[in-house]
Amino acid sequence: MPDDQLSRTFAALADPTRRAILARLAEGEATVNELAEPFDISLQAVSKHLKVLERAGLISRGRDAQWRPCRLETAPLDSAAEWIVRYRDRWSDRFDRLEQEIRKIQRGEHE
Repeated sequence: MPDDQLSRTFAALADPTRRAILARLAEGEATVNELAEPFDISLQAVSKHLKVLERAGLISRGRDAQWRPCRLETAPLDSAAEWIVRYRDRWSDRFDRLEQEIRKIQRGEHE
């Protein structure tokens, strides 16, 4: 698998647990224990998910004495959204042209 930023972002977003963690962090900083609370998985498993998110640049971890808050980093999400919009516009244009062709064919069959 390519090791570019966009690939790491989409790979991290592919997992529903990681998406739920990001949704929680969108509300504000949280510790690993706070992030693990709603899940029926081990703290170690949550830590592994956090490492994936951190490698993708989607979260950062601070340090305040013994408290290590995690926070959402939006730049990789912004880049992914830009990529999606760029290709959505292309796909939309192609689907519009396909729809026009289908309508031409249908009119030809009904005439």
